[in-house]
Amino acid sequence: MTVSVMVVDDHPMWRDGVARDLGERGFDVRATAADGPSAVRIARTVQPDVVLMDLNLAGSSGVDATRQLTGELPGTRVLVLSASGDHDDVLEAVKAGASGYLVKSASVEELVDAVTRTAAGDTVFTAGLAGLVLGEYRRMAAAPEGDEQAPKLTDRETEVLRLVAKGLTARQIADKLVLSHRTVENHVQNTLRKLQLHNRVELARYAIEHGLDQEPDA
Repeated sequence: MTVSVMVVDDHPMWRDGVARDLGERGFDVRATAADGPSAVRIARTVQPDVVLMDLNLAGSSGVDATRQLTGELPGTRVLVLSASGDHDDVLEAVKAGASGYLVKSASVEELVDAVTRTAAGDTVFTAGLAGLVLGEYRRMAAAPEGDEQAPKLTDRETEVLRLVAKGLTARQIADKLVLSHRTVENHVQNTLRKLQLHNRVELARYAIEHGLDQEPDA
């Protein structure tokens, strides 16, 4: 199945270059946009699988556009492609609902792999940034909130959730649990629905906050 994408960047040469590179590698580049409001408006119409989102957009924030897109289009995932590797930028993007974060120094091969994995439901980060995000969520989890009755997950859903929190991809989870990739995806989607979460980053945060990133006592 061909992955459909949309490229959002306010620099025409960069925007057109990324769109061309992805198109030449078999992606369905449905649209481009130069600012946040246009990106949201166009995405509502073309509904791409993945939006490549720059953060520094003229007249608006890529974080705001990400938040709006992930809130309105649950079937569309946002992969940030930014020149900034600043920790605050990364965390703000993830909190807004981004499924991953790639810096613009990445190679075309890394970009192609990141878009493909994002469309498949994986979380993708430039090396070093995933640890930053999970570390921040562990820090936040150190101040527990009030006891709320958690939604009931099956044993298998809990097992998959634990592996998501450890950073394993859907395919790695499938290999580890001797399941099909589709079965793992179904468990992930069921868990997201039960917990009312949007993506694997939020799922990992939930797991860490509830201690599921640690091995259960024997």
